[in-house]
Amino acid sequence: MSFCSFQFLIFFPIVFILYFTIPKKYQWVLLLVSSYYFYMCWKPEFIVLIIISTCIDYFAARNIEKSESWKKKMWLLVSICSNLSILFFFKYFNFFGDNVNSFFRMLSIPFTVPSLNIILPVGISFYTFQTMSYTIEVYRGNMEAEKHLGYFALFVTFFPQLVAGPIEKAQNLLPQLRKEHEFSYDDAVYGTKLMVWGFFKKMVVADTMAIYVDKVYNNLSSVSNGLTLVMATFFFAMQVYCDFGGYSDIARGCAKIMGVDLMVNFKSPYFFSKSIKEYWGRNHISLSNWFTAYVYIPLGGSRKGLFRKYLNNMITFLLSGLWHGADWTFIIWGGLQSIYLNVGDFLRRKLNREHIVELKNHRVQNLFSIIVTCCLSCFSLIFFRANNIHDAMYVVHNLFNGIGKPLQYFRDGLATFKLTDVFSMALPLVILYIFDYINEKCDAIQQSAILPKNMQRLVYIAFIVYLTLAIPNTVTNAFIYFQF
Repeated sequence: MSFCSFQFLIFFPIVFILYFTIPKKYQWVLLLVSSYYFYMCWKPEFIVLIIISTCIDYFAARNIEKSESWKKKMWLLVSICSNLSILFFFKYFNFFGDNVNSFFRMLSIPFTVPSLNIILPVGISFYTFQTMSYTIEVYRGNMEAEKHLGYFALFVTFFPQLVAGPIEKAQNLLPQLRKEHEFSYDDAVYGTKLMVWGFFKKMVVADTMAIYVDKVYNNLSSVSNGLTLVMATFFFAMQVYCDFGGYSDIARGCAKIMGVDLMVNFKSPYFFSKSIKEYWGRNHISLSNWFTAYVYIPLGGSRKGLFRKYLNNMITFLLSGLWHGADWTFIIWGGLQSIYLNVGDFLRRKLNREHIVELKNHRVQNLFSIIVTCCLSCFSLIFFRANNIHDAMYVVHNLFNGIGKPLQYFRDGLATFKLTDVFSMALPLVILYIFDYINEKCDAIQQSAILPKNMQRLVYIAFIVYLTLAIPNTVTNAFIYFQF
């Protein structure tokens, strides 16, 4: 079920009302049933995969906790291999088969891996990583195994963050799901505001950007002006940030209304990141933390010398790229991110060795760093958005096509916009920047309550009216990260 659907606008109020009217000891039952229904609205049969994953990890963790050392590893392997096998089959089998077939054709070997007509289950990458993190944490002794199968099943399927995260650690989410929650007016107000802001980011900013981005990236053969490609790539950065960030805000808002705090998954990665390292501390934070805790650090992190550190970064980001999609474009995107990170680290070390003083907090330097970081990230997103490698290379080769004649370069690039297009795209970005700027210093939603009551009402009414009018006619209910 999509958050941006009339079905959800009926579903959530019903769940909310029932949640605070039924006996509190049954709240978890309602949430579990609601979460299963939420997922089954898409493809009912795929709930079987979630149940299988839930049962495997529940019993694996219980056995890890009570077994001897060698058996602990065995049960951990059972959990990891089972989850990754399911993920591989549904997400990567055809990608693997296509590459094996290409390799065999190159060697003239008459062998073909069959291609399967497989539908990728929505959210499989998210709930698989969440359940794996649980068994790993139990294995490491960082938490006790959950004894109650129902509570653990709710941890796996909690509907606000089931299909697109954030990927929560069990230590944070499970204790909250076990509590009996009283209705809180403040939580309900805060959660509602957060949901409305999430709808704005998704349905106004992201879907408005998508119109231009799709027009360009789906018709590259008709695009010759470099500035058109540059703008489409920047707008895609805003689209993917607001699409996924909007989902995360709606998820956090839903959970907050019911008394559950989910982690912040985005902290304005494009407007304020002064390095790629900082960018990954602000962008898709739950996934970054997952790969750091369960891939980068186990590989040795930065503890085994500079070469190993850079190699570990490369491996981690290549796997992160593969997590995002079964295509070489995503792997190249991950590889570029690792190169940025490693080169940035190397340059910082060199500057420090040569005792070159950095002008910390200098506005010009900070602005320059933010622009460079944004440009590097946007460049890598060419591969993230392109339909295939051929399209990605076309964009790369033509980014500066025509720049030798600057006036014509800008005139032709801007000619793709109508005046109404400029307003419909610029205003949402201005509102987004103002909100993120305030949020960088304090909680913007919380601070809105400080305004005088009459001004609050005026601001809220104006925003709701604008939100309603600014939703494009071509709005899509599908979130980008549903495909991952």
